[in-house]
Amino acid sequence: MTIPASTYQLAADLGALLLRKNLAITTAESCTGGGIAYSLTEVPGSSGYLDRSFVTYSNKAKQQLLNVKAETLLQHGAVSEACVLEMAEGAALAAGCPVAVAVSGIAGPGGGTPTKPVGLVWFAFHLHGHQVSVQQLFAGDRAAIRQQAIDFALDQLLLMLAD
Repeated sequence: MTIPASTYQLAADLGALLLRKNLAITTAESCTGGGIAYSLTEVPGSSGYLDRSFVTYSNKAKQQLLNVKAETLLQHGAVSEACVLEMAEGAALAAGCPVAVAVSGIAGPGGGTPTKPVGLVWFAFHLHGHQVSVQQLFAGDRAAIRQQAIDFALDQLLLMLAD
C-alpha cells in the first residue's frame, strides 16, 4: 500500500516536529481504519514517537479499549464530538502519550442521515491534557473521504504543535 506524496510529507513533517519536541503520539481511529498510524509509520524513525495506536471500528472496541462510555454512544452516537473527545482521552491515557488524535466519521457510501451525512468526520486532538475538537464535511467516494480525513488530522496536528 502506498500513501500519496503529500500525505507522506505531512507525516514526515509531523514526525520531525514530534522528535524535536521529544513527544510521543497515539491515534484512536474509526473511519480511517488505522490510516493515520500507517502514514506515520511510513516515515523511517517513526518508532521514536509512535508507540501504539488503536483502531476501534466498533462501539464495543471504543468502550473496551478507550473507555468510551455506553451513555455517550447511546446519546450522541459514535460519530459525535462527545465520542471523539472520550476516544482521544482514552487513547492518551492507555498509551501514556501527551499527544493523541481521535477520528470517527461516515466514509460511505451508505450510513449517512440528514443530520449525519456521508463525509461527516469528527476529530479530537489531545495535547498535554487539553482537548480540541472539530468536525469536517468531506466530499467524494469512500477512499477520498478517508484520505482527506487522514490529511486533515496530520495537518491539524502540525498546526497545533508548531511553536
